[in-house]
Amino acid sequence: MRRTPKDSEDSARTISRRSLMLGGAMTAMVAALGVRMRYLQVDQADAFRLLAEENRISIRLIPPTRGLIQDRNGKLIAGNEQNYRVVITREQAGDVEVVMRRLAGIIPMTAEELQETIDDVTRHSAFVPVIVRDRLSWDEFSKIAVNAPVLPGVVPEVGQSRIYPRDTDFAHVVGYTGPVSEKDLEGLDDPDPVLALPKFQIGKIGVEKWMEDTLRGAAGTKKIEVNAVGRVMRELERQEGDPGSDIRLTIDADLQNFAQARLGEESAAVVLIDIANGDVLACASSPSFDPNLFVRGISHVDYGALTDNDHRPLANKAVSGAYPPGSTFKMVTALAALDAGVIDESHKVRCPGYLEFGGRRFHCWSRGGHGTVSLTRSLTESCDVFYYDVAQKVGIDKIAETGRLLGLGLRHDLPMSAITEGSMPDKAWKLERHKAEWMIGDTINASIGQGYVLSSPLQLAVMTARIASGRAVAPRLVRMIDGQEVPAPEAPPLGLNEASLAAVRKGMYEVVNAERGTAKSSRIVEASLAMAGKTGTSQVRNITAAERARGVVSNDQLPWERRDHALFVGFAPFDAPRYAIAVVVEHGGGGSTAAAPIARDVILAAMTGGVPPLEAYPASQRGRIESMLKDLPLRDPATGAAPEAEKA
Repeated sequence: MRRTPKDSEDSARTISRRSLMLGGAMTAMVAALGVRMRYLQVDQADAFRLLAEENRISIRLIPPTRGLIQDRNGKLIAGNEQNYRVVITREQAGDVEVVMRRLAGIIPMTAEELQETIDDVTRHSAFVPVIVRDRLSWDEFSKIAVNAPVLPGVVPEVGQSRIYPRDTDFAHVVGYTGPVSEKDLEGLDDPDPVLALPKFQIGKIGVEKWMEDTLRGAAGTKKIEVNAVGRVMRELERQEGDPGSDIRLTIDADLQNFAQARLGEESAAVVLIDIANGDVLACASSPSFDPNLFVRGISHVDYGALTDNDHRPLANKAVSGAYPPGSTFKMVTALAALDAGVIDESHKVRCPGYLEFGGRRFHCWSRGGHGTVSLTRSLTESCDVFYYDVAQKVGIDKIAETGRLLGLGLRHDLPMSAITEGSMPDKAWKLERHKAEWMIGDTINASIGQGYVLSSPLQLAVMTARIASGRAVAPRLVRMIDGQEVPAPEAPPLGLNEASLAAVRKGMYEVVNAERGTAKSSRIVEASLAMAGKTGTSQVRNITAAERARGVVSNDQLPWERRDHALFVGFAPFDAPRYAIAVVVEHGGGGSTAAAPIARDVILAAMTGGVPPLEAYPASQRGRIESMLKDLPLRDPATGAAPEAEKA
């Protein structure tokens, strides 16, 4: 059927309308796409460029250089040395086990070390370099470099490692560093990201641990370009971090070496304090150990030798050892009684060799007794009965109060590990600790530093410094940080009567210098250097009535571990006190024979600035002393080199 002109016009109008609608829709779509493309390419260009960069650029941490530790005069105690090491990156290595076995054929590795390294590499991200071995010799370093084509992913590099040039002298004070462990991270709310670096080392004990944040510094960063699988293509930018702060201790390295050498192989400790400002000048514990062994990875054999040693070389006896102070505590009892007004300097007590109380005898060390003794004589000859009597008059609470005033029973705040607070007991302490009432017998035992009383050499040195000065001297170990002086703590007056302090000091002078003094053989004959002190012997075993009846077995006839501890505290010069010292020799027998001679030598070295002069000793002792001093294994004061190194 033939279409009419009208139908053709209607059809044309319909087609035109639809074309316009379709064209409009397409135009709108193209416009929307254009707007979206402009938004993405122009408005969001920076954001997408950043995302692209993040996929192409990796930011890695650069370990900071650890701060140095020096003695009070700037002599190096802990430093950093160049360290050749080898690292492996799993992503580049491919088959890690194959590569590691090839590497084990070049540098010696045990099967255990090999498996441990493989496990360590597997635990970390594929692109993170993991240290396989450090402290390589130049020969090993070169062999790895030469064999690089058959060791994919293995790279020899130069880093830094901790070193302790004075090894055993400062092991207990400074400590050592080691790889970060899970235990190290426990309790840290926001750990430093650098701690996540494989085998990054931090302080484990001593100053290295307790001043870790100061010594560590801040990590740097480097931007590296990586490909799609994380392989490093090139370094784009590097920003070095901040090195750790250098720390200067109060300890004198030469004096510390002398003290350590003088202790020899004894299980012993010595602490020397500058009374003027509380500076700890020497803090030695014997026997010691080489901290470099721990940094390098101590062997089972070496570690076993340390842990199996009955003299406990790993323990810092100077600050963590808690010992009955024995007769070195008698000054506390005397000052408590004088301050309470229950006795005066003229007070006298008759000593028949024992005191009877409650059907029990409390014996004096002198079986025959001392007769009638005054305060001065009670210290000079160390009469126990005098203090048994006085303690009952003054009571344990006042004794404990005075002990704490003098620095006992307190944890002194120094950056060292395992500092003990000791034990300065009173009635409340026993009730809380042992759920028992305090007995008069407890007071009698405490009056001579036995029973529940425990003190460290550090605490005894502080006690002596406070008695000598009449001020609350507080010990400090850090002298400077990055060249800035650390202020010494305030030392206010103790509040004890000066006449009481003078009376006790007089007794301590007689201990060392009087004809019947218990430490007479350790006197200093040079008047300007004269020393005052107090000997102490603390029992580590009970002496039965039967043994007393047949005669107490002497220390030299007992096994070492059952012998009494030997103690001595002192200060010098007597007329103008500058140095306070405490010495403890575990199972050393008597304080007068084992501890006092060591104290005299160390305090003389401090006063004279070097090896003690023979003129300071009694003429009859000079031959023996000269031989002893000559045989001490002292370091060269100028270089710090050990005697063995000099001979080599």
